[in-house]
Amino acid sequence: MISIHPLCDLPEIAAGDDLAALLRGSLASAGLLPLKAGDVLVVTQKILSKAEGRMIDLAAVEPGAEAVELAARTRKDARLVELVLQESVAIVRAAPHVLITRHRLGHVMANSGIDRSNIGPGESERALLLPVDPDGSARQLVEALSADSGGRVAVVISDSFGRPWRYGVVGVAIGAAGLPALVDRRGDQDRDGRRLEVTQIALADQIATAATLVTGEGAESVPAALIRGLSLPEGENGAAAIVRPAEEDLFR
Repeated sequence: MISIHPLCDLPEIAAGDDLAALLRGSLASAGLLPLKAGDVLVVTQKILSKAEGRMIDLAAVEPGAEAVELAARTRKDARLVELVLQESVAIVRAAPHVLITRHRLGHVMANSGIDRSNIGPGESERALLLPVDPDGSARQLVEALSADSGGRVAVVISDSFGRPWRYGVVGVAIGAAGLPALVDRRGDQDRDGRRLEVTQIALADQIATAATLVTGEGAESVPAALIRGLSLPEGENGAAAIVRPAEEDLFR
């Protein structure tokens, strides 16, 4: 049986904190140690970014001409727009209150994933950027937590994305280690013996979305969750494997 366990007692994370040690302590207080084979620890992007010092003081940001023009068009803070431009490789859509970009990691997302919510009290003039290498950070957490494991343990770094043509946000994986983030089923057969031609499973995204049932999207203050009872497929690839290359974009 699959179960989802919220980790509710983590402190406010600051730059330089030993996130693995804090997560280990929270797992212990929740009675979830030792970790078991198939366990997946889902860590929200915010606490990882905070620990890695990705907080930016907006007062120190000097908007360039492009940022000023885009800010006027989108009705956004020009300093925030400057950060969005620095973190992106392309502007996908700019309209009043909307700025969608292709992030340097390949994700197509609002505001290059830069956030100003739930980043800590008194931090309204700061913004939080995505981690530099979320797959690498996930690998580091797997290694740090491996001593507490009775088997193969995985880590997923989650964020919240909107989706084209649908309202609402869902959890997605921007980083993963210890599991195949993308499972290729092409060549397998369905129950009628027909060959699967295009089926690929975004397993890490499914896990990230499941975790948001307990981590939430607002003031829940649950920045991580352990999912237990999964039967993980063999193999490993990071969340970067899920990102569709720009040359395969059918909507440009």
